[in-house]
Amino acid sequence: MSKTDYRRFLEPSVIAKLSNIELKAKFVVQGFMAGLHKSPYHGFSVEFTEHRQYTQGDDLRYLDWKVFARTGRYYIKQFEEETNLKAYIILDISRSMSYVSNGEEVKESKFNLFKRKNINLKPHGSSISKIEYASYMAASLAYLMMIQRDAVSLITYDTRVRTFLPPRSTQSNLKQILKELSNIEPKGKTGTAESLNSIAEKIKRRGLVILISDLLDDQNKVINAIKHFRYNKNEVILFQILDPAEKSFLEGNSLILVDMETGEEMYSQPYSVQKYYKEAMEKFIEKYKNECIKNNVDYELITTDTPFDISLLKYLNKRKRLN
Repeated sequence: MSKTDYRRFLEPSVIAKLSNIELKAKFVVQGFMAGLHKSPYHGFSVEFTEHRQYTQGDDLRYLDWKVFARTGRYYIKQFEEETNLKAYIILDISRSMSYVSNGEEVKESKFNLFKRKNINLKPHGSSISKIEYASYMAASLAYLMMIQRDAVSLITYDTRVRTFLPPRSTQSNLKQILKELSNIEPKGKTGTAESLNSIAEKIKRRGLVILISDLLDDQNKVINAIKHFRYNKNEVILFQILDPAEKSFLEGNSLILVDMETGEEMYSQPYSVQKYYKEAMEKFIEKYKNECIKNNVDYELITTDTPFDISLLKYLNKRKRLN
């Protein structure tokens, strides 16, 4: 498969047109796997098989001699009930996550809070919402974890925890995760810090925590909540999902800025505030990045026009280090 072929599996605008979330997840993962050794990430590899490499002390009865004959390496047959890792995917489903700039037609947001007032806005946004992108990413990660026989959990929240599916490595669990993701309707306000602290208390056995959110909340409280996971010895990957327009603001005529979660409105002229907005957003993002580095948390900023291999590679690199 050529680079052009597999790359189309990873474009958000292509994935969004598929019929259901299971098909979307398969499409993303298959495209990602096809491109692993053809991407800029040369040298990275992962075994997508039902085996794991032999380690001292493993039962020799389960050595796969056929694989040894082909590869010269010792692999143990891995059964479905075996689990390598417990992973918790935590997804923000607050109303701010439903934002999509949608190119020429600008809709409502939470942080930069756009609502179209006049014409001549320059289209530089995304065609899918943050919650769509985040859901496809969560589904793809869950699907990929199941291939590796990892136990995966899905947790959703807005002002409080709404869904908590315990980590399991079964096909029925994957089906339940995909069902939950397909039925998400962002409605509530954001309570990231409170929800994360509650979730940290529920996780009894340490594992890998993957947080997917726009993080548009009280920054200090959110950072302290993320530290809660690290205090409990969990590994953490933080994916901050933003619409491209939320990073750079807009150019054009006058706008009414509308808070999606409170309805509060404010008149603005983009050309007069864009510079200050961008500076404030850069500081906001930089603080998350620096705090994550200090606390050994993997941080990745992703915009909704970014191909999905960025998020999958981040997970696999963390997974490789955990092994």
